[in-house]
Amino acid sequence: MWKSGLMTKTDWEQRLADLWASMDALPEADFVTRMGQLADERPPGDAVGLCERAGSLDSTGRSDLAVPLYREALDRGLAGARRRRAVIQLASSLRNLDRAPESVELLTAELESGSDELDDAVRAFLALALVSVGRATEAVSLALAALAPHLPLYQRSVANYGRLLVEPDDDAEPG
Repeated sequence: MWKSGLMTKTDWEQRLADLWASMDALPEADFVTRMGQLADERPPGDAVGLCERAGSLDSTGRSDLAVPLYREALDRGLAGARRRRAVIQLASSLRNLDRAPESVELLTAELESGSDELDDAVRAFLALALVSVGRATEAVSLALAALAPHLPLYQRSVANYGRLLVEPDDDAEPG
């Protein structure tokens, strides 16, 4: 556990959560400045600090500045759930910068790299990227597959209809 003065890692994470929770109440420039100050409390070149700084820029419409920071954070070994969130956010930023093919590549690899509670988020952003590269039918199929398990009824039908959009099967009945 690192310490910065008298602050512990847990204190820092709480202050980070508080700052994110206050984002909508702050002017964008203030939010980015405060995030920079918080990130500066981390060790120099710290992947978490880079990632959070990138997220603040990204969330305030500066995807162009966020992309290199996300990449650096990932290159420096960002781990766990924060790594997966950074990949999702990086891919979203790339799509916003008209680099959707890179977004599709990143998110496709992310889907194949493992599974956790962010799987549907990966699929949602991949669906957006697929639309951006002209693969709307595949995007709808992916979105329906992600949605189906959450439906109170028609789970099987929606999943099958989504699958049949990209894998036609003349003998199959969707319902």
